Amino acid sequence: MENFNAGKANKTLFINTLAFTICFAVWLLNGVLVTFLVDNQVFDWSAVEIGWLIGIPVLTGAIFRLPAGILTDKFGGKPVYTTLLAVCAIPMFLLSYVDSFWGYALCSLGFGLSGTSFAIGIAFSSIWFPKHKQGTALGIFGAGNAGAAITTMVGPKLLVFLTDGKTNLEGWRLMPQIYAAVLVIMAIAFFLLTENKKPASSSKTIGGLLEPLKSVRVWRFGLYYFLVFGCFVAFAGWLVPYYTNVYGVTLATAGILASCFSLPSGIIRAFGGWLSDKYGARRVMYWVLGSSVFLSALLIIPKMDIYTSGKGVIAKESGTITEVTPQFIVINKTKYALETKGDDLRTSEGSFHIFPIKESWQTAIVAVGDVVNKKQLIAEGKTHIYFQANMWIFAIIAIIIGSIWGIGKAAVYKHIPDYFPQEVGVVGGMVGVLGGLGGFICPILFGYLLRSTGVWSSCWILMFFLSALCLFWMHQVVRKMIKVEAPNLSRGFEEKGNIHSNPDNFKNRPHGKLCLETIT
Repeated sequence: MENFNAGKANKTLFINTLAFTICFAVWLLNGVLVTFLVDNQVFDWSAVEIGWLIGIPVLTGAIFRLPAGILTDKFGGKPVYTTLLAVCAIPMFLLSYVDSFWGYALCSLGFGLSGTSFAIGIAFSSIWFPKHKQGTALGIFGAGNAGAAITTMVGPKLLVFLTDGKTNLEGWRLMPQIYAAVLVIMAIAFFLLTENKKPASSSKTIGGLLEPLKSVRVWRFGLYYFLVFGCFVAFAGWLVPYYTNVYGVTLATAGILASCFSLPSGIIRAFGGWLSDKYGARRVMYWVLGSSVFLSALLIIPKMDIYTSGKGVIAKESGTITEVTPQFIVINKTKYALETKGDDLRTSEGSFHIFPIKESWQTAIVAVGDVVNKKQLIAEGKTHIYFQANMWIFAIIAIIIGSIWGIGKAAVYKHIPDYFPQEVGVVGGMVGVLGGLGGFICPILFGYLLRSTGVWSSCWILMFFLSALCLFWMHQVVRKMIKVEAPNLSRGFEEKGNIHSNPDNFKNRPHGKLCLETIT
């Protein structure tokens, strides 16, 4: 990159990240505010209406990421980001005056555009940094996802304060006004403190800017982001009812556990950017997707309490039953011992179990005086299997997979400036669209899976197959690349020796860098 100015670049990155954090907090406001309004009977909205009000901002923020990215590539990040912040402040302020579902929905449609800030910020951040620093920079920017935790943790307390401990419920209307004021202040600061910069592609026509979308690679990146971002957003909300229904915890406890899933995932994204710069985005994605497959498979197993048939007792000879007790059966003079049922599982719920536990016993199905034949079943076996799916183990695994997805979010966006350096806004916008749609679509799919299976852990089945699909597709692409580049790789060995001892020389060969990145 020509004329790299670390001071200006870092300053722009800081302001971009701050603006994105605020926008993300605004984007997910309805999850807290709508719940408060319904729980306190300010509005009598149905569950369907609540779902739409929570989903509308997510949907609009996702759909308009592509045009936001195009505008950023065309005009630069400063005017586009400043305009977005100012425009979103208007419907946010008007939200304080609504008295109906449709008024609230319309305002949500407006301030939901704050979700497009990601596409703008990605394009405007990457252009300030050289290629070898872009992964770290974009990872730091993406940590603004933590804005969701700001609304989740601060929002409820702010509402209680504004409503005087819920004694003046109309005080909720001050909350949108506060958020609108913050957006305006951020817009002014962004305009005054940033310098505009556009990529070389800014002179292209709209058709030229959209040209990269013909590449299958863009849609593959979009599928990755559907998983690591879309599913992250989906579970940030889905885990609350998951905890309350599966483990019977209070709503407050479920909210805290759900925050433990979302907060680390946002913060660790910066670390994911650093890993992508140091080891390569492809290698990081292999680790992310492989881990996602494994951990999703672990979480598929539901909490269960199963009774099934076990090992029975077979008569070794023909004869007459002479004695039957809970401990044994006697045929002629032959005694058959029976396993008896204990009390081990009666207290299992209150104890800690990592793995499934079982208990087996046998019950006589014959009576004294019965005549039995050889190999006839005289006592049936019963087995009781109990899997606790311990809440704390589940929570830890959920936090780990959320953090892994956070690293994956940075790795996906590290790919974009590598392959599309002049169209980061357009490509990043399209990938963001697909990721945002994941946050809207996945909860709907989770609901259908729950209804069809009756099992809450069925949502992890979707995660398993989606992770496996991403991993398979990526591996097939890598294999194809290796096959295409094999002749160059062979010549590299012959002429330069082992590439690991001479990596710099090999990188200078045509396609050499691509080969080296692929195999390392």
